[in-house]
Amino acid sequence: MNSSPATRKRRISILGATGSIGRNTLDVMAHLGGREVFEVPAITGMGNIELLAAQARQTDAKFAVTADLARYHDLKSALAGSGIEVGAGPSALIEAGARDTDLLMAGIVGIAGLAPTLAAVANGANIALANKECLVSAGDLFHEAITKGGGELLPVDSEHNAIFQVLEENQRHAVDRIILTASGGPFRDYTREQMAAVTPETAAAHPNWSMGLKISIDSASMFNKALEMIEARHLFGMRPEQIEVIVHPQSIIHSMVGYTDGSVLAQLGAPDMRHAIGYAIAYPRRASLPVERLDFAKLAQLDFFAPDETRFPALGLARTAMQRGGLQGAVLNGAKEIALEAFIAGQIGFLEMADIVAATMDKLNDGRVALNIDDVYAADREARDVAQSVIANSARIAM
Repeated sequence: MNSSPATRKRRISILGATGSIGRNTLDVMAHLGGREVFEVPAITGMGNIELLAAQARQTDAKFAVTADLARYHDLKSALAGSGIEVGAGPSALIEAGARDTDLLMAGIVGIAGLAPTLAAVANGANIALANKECLVSAGDLFHEAITKGGGELLPVDSEHNAIFQVLEENQRHAVDRIILTASGGPFRDYTREQMAAVTPETAAAHPNWSMGLKISIDSASMFNKALEMIEARHLFGMRPEQIEVIVHPQSIIHSMVGYTDGSVLAQLGAPDMRHAIGYAIAYPRRASLPVERLDFAKLAQLDFFAPDETRFPALGLARTAMQRGGLQGAVLNGAKEIALEAFIAGQIGFLEMADIVAATMDKLNDGRVALNIDDVYAADREARDVAQSVIANSARIAM
């Protein structure tokens, strides 16, 4: 992308503006100067039309898109008289991603974020990546596109952002391991018997972070951390055995990098997504952010312990997916989405989610690789179909 004059406003497009990442992104942008500093070529959301319209007006966005094709007229009406262009549906999301911008905040949850994010990549934009599924499902394709497009990939997950900050570029040859920290979620002290009885409501109550329903449940099952393991492999070029997970209940250390000389570098901060978002927006400089400063005198202690993969089998499934390679990441993610929806709907228990994903991965372990985005979508659809079948068969057996 061509460098722009220093006087021009910085252009930031936001995919998934009405979600947690999007709302925090807009909060950081407002703190850093808002419309006086930033231009928003495109902004997207899903069903919260009132909020999306308000965000579009607040930022004077050029193009506002709802992912729900049926809500086009609702958004059009909400933005009447604003002069803001309106779109709806998957094709409009891709168009939003393709709009010329300096930075794209990729905050759409799930594989729905893949195509619009790749559109921005192809256009040479820098990508602030908060969507795990882009790399989990299509890591090799995504990296190939980034290299070809010429943009830079800036991780926004707090763990990967922490690693990005402390991984010394001129010392990559000396990286021994990366250590992803996990809060352990609300069930870190539960027995398997207790976990078998939990409800979606209790699983959504994260002790440290404020997140959406699905992401919170993913964190409670540690499927969120499983996806982060696969994402870390693609982001930092690690072998599966170099990626570790440690439970750190306080969520003060966001992740660490271990070097061959025995040194471990860690990034610390209060549990606030605006740290990572602000770092990506201001990169390569650091900005003054409206976040809590750590008072080390008041930190009573920092605890660490190894995760129990008997209670949290998602971590083992991530290693299996990395070792098998090919489209197993896409299969894991697609099956996980179906299992998660079934748990929320009360069709299966909390612990059954991992069983469904494992069965789906085993059935679709055929060595296929992704040659293009259509292969990724096909693997995702097949994984969802197989997972649905596994759930249906389990229900019949239980009757």
